Amino acid sequence: MTEDQLSLGTAAARNLATTTKSVPQMQGISSRWLLKLLPWVQAAGGAYRVNRRLSYTLGDGRVTFVTTGADVRVIPRELGELPPLRGYDDDLALDALAGRFTQHEYEPGDVIVEEGRPVDRVVLVVHGKLSRVGAGEYGTEAVHGTLANGDFFGEQTLVGGDEPAEWEHTVKAVTTCTLLTMTEADFQETLGQSPSLQAHLDAFRAGPQRETNPHGEAAIDLASGHSGEPVLPGTFVDYEASPREYELSVAQTVLRVHTRVADLYNEPMDQVEQQLRLTVEALRERQEHELVNNRDFGLLHNTDLSQRIHTRGGPPTPDDLDELLTLVWKDPAFFLAHPKAIAAFGRECSARGIYPESVDVGGNKVPAWRGVPIFPCNKIPVSRTKTSSILLMRTGEAAQGVIGLHQVGLPDEYQPGLSVRYMGIDERALLSYLVSAYYSAAVLVPDALGMLESVEIAHGGAA
Repeated sequence: MTEDQLSLGTAAARNLATTTKSVPQMQGISSRWLLKLLPWVQAAGGAYRVNRRLSYTLGDGRVTFVTTGADVRVIPRELGELPPLRGYDDDLALDALAGRFTQHEYEPGDVIVEEGRPVDRVVLVVHGKLSRVGAGEYGTEAVHGTLANGDFFGEQTLVGGDEPAEWEHTVKAVTTCTLLTMTEADFQETLGQSPSLQAHLDAFRAGPQRETNPHGEAAIDLASGHSGEPVLPGTFVDYEASPREYELSVAQTVLRVHTRVADLYNEPMDQVEQQLRLTVEALRERQEHELVNNRDFGLLHNTDLSQRIHTRGGPPTPDDLDELLTLVWKDPAFFLAHPKAIAAFGRECSARGIYPESVDVGGNKVPAWRGVPIFPCNKIPVSRTKTSSILLMRTGEAAQGVIGLHQVGLPDEYQPGLSVRYMGIDERALLSYLVSAYYSAAVLVPDALGMLESVEIAHGGAA
């Protein structure tokens, strides 16, 4: 039994009330720290050229490479690190040989070559770690050595002989690896087109060869207790003949709004303005994703191979971040990591009784390590095996760091580097707007950007 109602109920009262509304919410909006922190440089003409010195040292026993995005090529003169080509200086032939190498990617556990099979290729290790595996002293499998960035094997392919050589060890990938390989058939084709290369290899086979030390390095003739002027070692320094140019990329979409909606439903909020606001938010999210992941200019793919390291044991530890700081030690600006990678680092610190300080950035308390702030970025991917990467960068043109590229002053500019162009009304009474964002990023010198790879973020068997 209910009592008689003595006053107006709330349900009926709401019919006369004006509902307070929020603007449309969007869960996909993130903090986008990378867009906020990068110094943005005007790229007039839609392109930005990075001029560098190309420096490499001949005689250090390691091959040097040039990277463009995710693509890698060997510096032709660096092929002189291979013993059969040492001292050979025909640039045309070296360029032809360098062009014969093809890029291959391998996963941990992949077998590159097998012991006992004929040596049929030259392999250059661009990035990653490999193990030479063979029989041990007591019949068990043993690791006979490790190959890493700049190492090579299979140079016997260049010498040939009456009886083909065989691989002395099985070579397996320990980590994700990038290799450049040239087959014997490709080498022989190039050799047949270069009389100077044939003459050089004939002289190499005839010997006498230069003496080597127990480590396989060229022996250095020394004399002590004498007077005179010794010859000093030197380096060969070259300029990049084709400096890299970064062209502005674009993210675009066409926003459509029916005129009926724009005319009749504009109170208390402008429908077109709200549609445009959310569209711009989505474009900015895509922009940050591309700055991280794009194979041409994204930071993950443009980190120099020498600036990439792996964690020591899986999860990111204070030692790992210290090691990363040794790569970008000249005025590091900030770390960038997936939120789960930051959480994994926090767990490792807590396990060691370490409590990193935080720094104030625009009124926000941000975790930091060694005074360098660690910003979250959900655009850094997490692999199927629950691993990710942590970036550390120096920023700004003056510091020869990482910069963002855009162009301001666009026609119908809505925000810096972003334009909204009215395209008219079609026969279905739809208003159309072309929304475009132009952007790119550049790493001015390799040591401005470092990356900690294969960061394990799983915890207790789950991410």
